[in-house]
Amino acid sequence: MNKDYIWLIIGLIGQGIFSARFIVQWLVSEREKRSVIPVAFWYLSLLGGITLFMYAVYKRDPVFIVGQFSGVFIYSRNLYLITRERASRLHRSSASA
Repeated sequence: MNKDYIWLIIGLIGQGIFSARFIVQWLVSEREKRSVIPVAFWYLSLLGGITLFMYAVYKRDPVFIVGQFSGVFIYSRNLYLITRERASRLHRSSASA
């Protein structure tokens, strides 16, 4: 197996992970009977985005690199905000107990 083939597989896996986030979002929304963006959506976005970013760097595609890098920043920020909100809620509930 040559290096290009391995990177092609990595790119396809990254795209699969990235696409899976929409399936997760759709299934959760159907279950809830309303539009929902679950935390798993952001984790899949981050994992897929990082994998695709690595693939873009290997391919030396500046458009792809910038697009994935900005996405990784946004997904990370959303996960940070979710974590901070959960910690705040936990702190408030333990303070009121």
